[in-house]
Amino acid sequence: MSLNKEMFTKAIKNYFYLVAGILAILFSVTHALNGQMAVIPLVDGSNLDLNTQTTFFYIWHIITSENLIFGVAFLIMAFYKKLSQVRFTAWIIALILIVRLVVILGSTLLRNYSLIKGTLTDGIAIILYAGLIILGTRVKDI
Repeated sequence: MSLNKEMFTKAIKNYFYLVAGILAILFSVTHALNGQMAVIPLVDGSNLDLNTQTTFFYIWHIITSENLIFGVAFLIMAFYKKLSQVRFTAWIIALILIVRLVVILGSTLLRNYSLIKGTLTDGIAIILYAGLIILGTRVKDI
């Protein structure tokens, strides 16, 4: 039993990416569940036209699928032997997350400044997640 655990831990080349991958998959699942249980029913029950409801629906699921893809990518990258070859991918994903945060904050500030407190949890999560990814880019090849 310990031999398998030892082989597994030796196979992991970047624990930051491993944690980032697990978190991204969890983010994807919770985002999908939150949308299906809370947000999308509100939009569907609103007076918005069907085109707007459909747009909201697919944009919500784009974020869910992006998080899932990021998670799978980081899980693969966590076991990748030559980390220098996947570092660029990690930086691109971190940049996408930071731009996502800027869009969330900027949109909130432009549309309704009073709702900025509602973005605090998402903002902290994105900053910590991007920070974890950036820490992972500092791990050297073994």
